[in-house]
Amino acid sequence: MNNFSRRRFLAYLKKEGKQILRDPSTFLIAFVLPLIMIFIFGYGVSLDATKVPIGILLEDTAPESRSLVDAFLGTPYFAAETGYNRPIMIEDLVGGRLRGIVTIPPDFSQNIQRGTPAPLQILLDGSEPNTARFVLNYAQGVVSNWNVQQGIQGNPSLVVPINPVPRVWFNADLKSRNVLLPGSIAIIMSLIGTLLTALVVAREWERGTMEAIMSTPILIREMLLAKLVPYFLLGLGSMTLCVFLSVTLFEVPFRGSYLVLLLSTSVFLLAALGLGLLISSTTRNQFVASQISIMTGFLPAFVLSGFIFEITSMPWIIQLLTYLLPPRYFVTLLQSGFLSGVIWELILPNLFIMLTIAAFFLGICALKMVKRLD
Repeated sequence: MNNFSRRRFLAYLKKEGKQILRDPSTFLIAFVLPLIMIFIFGYGVSLDATKVPIGILLEDTAPESRSLVDAFLGTPYFAAETGYNRPIMIEDLVGGRLRGIVTIPPDFSQNIQRGTPAPLQILLDGSEPNTARFVLNYAQGVVSNWNVQQGIQGNPSLVVPINPVPRVWFNADLKSRNVLLPGSIAIIMSLIGTLLTALVVAREWERGTMEAIMSTPILIREMLLAKLVPYFLLGLGSMTLCVFLSVTLFEVPFRGSYLVLLLSTSVFLLAALGLGLLISSTTRNQFVASQISIMTGFLPAFVLSGFIFEITSMPWIIQLLTYLLPPRYFVTLLQSGFLSGVIWELILPNLFIMLTIAAFFLGICALKMVKRLD
C-alpha cells in the first residue's frame, strides 16, 4: 500500500483536470487577474506628466508675446490652448479642464522694449499639487529658454528679467494632504462598499442557507433590498468617520455642502454595493468573491480614478476605461467638496453618471438572482 501507484496517480490527476475545467473561477485567478494587473500597472500607472492641459491668456498681441506663445505651444509637456477671454478660461480651470493659466498681460511687450521686468501671472489648480508644481516649474523653464533663445537670435533687447508670478487656487499651500485625504476616502469607500456585499450571497451558498432562503416566499427584489440597506447604512457610517477625522484631526478644509456630500456618497455606495452583490451572486465562493472585489473595486479605484496618477497622462485607451469606473467621479466630487465648494456644473454630471452605473449593477443583480438552486 505504501508503494507508488501509477494508476491511482493518473486517475487523481484526471479528476483534478476535470475539476479545474469545470471551475471558471480557477481560470479567473490563474490567468485573467494577472492579465488585468499587468494591464493596469503597465499602462495605467504613470508618474510622467505630459501634455498637461493649460491655457495661455493672451492680453498682449505684440510679436514678442506671440513668440512666447509659440514657445509654450512647441513644448511636449503642455497641451496649451490660446485664448483671449479670461472668464471662459477661469471656467475651464474651475471645471478641471485646465490645470493652469499663463497670463501675458497687456504691458508685456512694452516692458520688454523698455528693458524693465515683464511679469507673467501663472494661475494654478492646487487640487492636484504635483501637477501644479509641474506646471509652475516647466512654465518657468519655457520662459527662461525662450528668453535665452531671443539672445541667441540676436535680440539682446529682449534679454530682460521676466518674472512669472504664481497664484494657486483651491489649495494655496499646495499641501498634498488636502488632496490625498479626500481621494483616499473614495478609495476606502470603493473597497468597503464592494467587500461589504461581495461576501453576502457567497456566504449563504457556502453555509447551505441559500437553499432555505429559496424555499421561502420572499421575492428577489425584497431580498436584494434587505441585503442592501444594512450595508448601505454601514457605508454611510464609515464615510462619516472618515470625513470627521479628515476635518478635525488632519485639518483638511471642507468648503462644500454636507448635504451634497451625503447625496454623492449615497449614490456612490449604491454603485459599489451593487457591484459587490453582482460579484457575490456570480461566484458563490467567499474567497473568489473577495479577490475579484479587490481587483474590480480597490485596484482600479486606486490606479485609474485620478486619485494619484493624472488621467490625462495615461494612454487614450486607459482614459476611456476610466469613464466606466464610479471612483473617477466620486474622487472629483470629494475633491470639489473639500477644496472648491459647491460647483453644480461639476456635481450634477458626475452624480448622474454614478447613478446610471449603480442602476446598471443593481439591474443586472435583479435579473441574475432567481429563485432556483442551479
